[in-house]
Formats: sequence, structure tokens, C-alpha cells
Amino acid sequence: MSYKVTLDVFEGPFDLLVYLIENAQMNIYDIQVAEITDQYLAFLDEMEQMDVAVATEFMVLASELIEIKSKLLIPRVSAEGEPIAEEDPRADLVERILEYKRFKKAAELLAKAEELDMRTYEKPQEDISRYTENPDEFLRMDLAQFVNAFNLFLHKKHKIAEVKHRYQRIEREKISVEQKIAFIKDFFLGAIKRKKATFSDLLEGKKDRYNKVVTFASLLEMAKSKFVTFEQEELYGEITVVKQDPNVNLIPEEEREKDIEELKKGVNANEQ
Repeated sequence: MSYKVTLDVFEGPFDLLVYLIENAQMNIYDIQVAEITDQYLAFLDEMEQMDVAVATEFMVLASELIEIKSKLLIPRVSAEGEPIAEEDPRADLVERILEYKRFKKAAELLAKAEELDMRTYEKPQEDISRYTENPDEFLRMDLAQFVNAFNLFLHKKHKIAEVKHRYQRIEREKISVEQKIAFIKDFFLGAIKRKKATFSDLLEGKKDRYNKVVTFASLLEMAKSKFVTFEQEELYGEITVVKQDPNVNLIPEEEREKDIEELKKGVNANEQ
């Protein structure tokens, strides 16, 4: 079981008065002073019964409300029975209430601005005097020197453009023979077991000279370790790489050297 406690805390007498007016849904320019005064005094009595010290300004406003209430109850007629045109005794109170609401609204806006500013972090100021205190430097030269310097700049720019047009920077390939051997082994022993593959299959779609040379050198190393052998049905034809079973006797050394020589010829012919 939970308990809920609600406390009506008012910052001042006008805060309480505005609350009573808005709670009763009264027009601010036509305040029912008698009703509001009764509610205001009842609230003060309740505070005294709860042994809560009532501030002096609450009592001052209560006396003002009672005074306005008494003025409204007194008939506004002369001794001859004619009505007397007097200023509404509520006018001053209404003006003060409106001014209070304006200041309260401004205080709420300032409080929100302060809360937003508290969440804003500023970068500490840096010392940039070393940049601002150094005077600008001016180069003094005559017109001929300036024209000569500008011509040298254009000549250098033209040379750079000519070099870029004739030559192309080639980035060094990072793949090595060891990495290529690891790729070929994974190609044969991976998730899909393969027994044969063409030389073109092992190029991974990169048919540049560097990749062909690295692949060729890797296959020679693997043939030396008896991991693969080579087949070629015709001279300069497609080379087939065959994975060898370590439990099966391989071809003699002389025939294997002969196959390697034919492989070299086939690769050289493909490059040409």
C-alpha cells in the first residue's frame, strides 16, 4: 500500500491569489472578490490550524481583499439617491495581478535559459598571441623579378603535368608467395574439396603480370613439395593443376622436371 502526499506551496500571496482565480476559472478583469476573499481567508485559516507560520505579506493582501470586498458591498449612491461614478476598486488589484503574471512568466523563461546554459560546455580560451603578434612579411621585388618568378612557377607546373601524362605510378603489390600458397591450399582443401583446377582459376580474376608470376612461383614451390602436379594437353594450351594424394606414389623426378619446364613455356607464351 502506498501513500500519496500533495502539498500546495505558494511563493507569495499573489501566487496563491492567481491560483484561486485560475482554479475558479474567473475572468481576470471581472474578479468575484467576495468568493475569492472567502477562499483566501479559508486557506490562511487552514495554514494556521496546521501550525504553519503565515508570512506577513499574506495577511496584508488578505486585508486588501477585505477592503475591496467592503467597498463593493457599500451602495454607490449619494445622499440624494443618485449613483456615484467611482473607479472600480478592483482595478488596482487587477493591474498588480497582471504585472505579477508577466514577471512570473519572465522568471520561468529565465529559469529555462539557465537550465539550458548549464548543459552547455564552452571550450577554454587559448593563447593565440604568437599568431596575432607576428607582423605580416612582405617580399620586396621589382616587376622583372616578379615576372621571372611567375614564369618559373608556370614552367614547373607544366613539367609536373607532362610527367603525370607520360608516367603512371604503380603501387607495389602486397601479396607474397607465402600468401598465394596459402590461398591455393585453401582453394583445394577448403569447404569445397577440389582435385583439379586450371591456372586461370588460381589467378582470382587478376590477370596482370605480377599476379601471374606470383601464382607461377607459388605453384613451383608446391610442386617441389609434391603437393601438386601439372597437366597440359597441348603445347601452349591451358595448364591444369592437379592436387596430389600424399599416399599415392608421384611421378618420377625427371618427368616432374620436364612438366615444370613445359609449364614455364606455357606461362611465357600466355604472357606474350
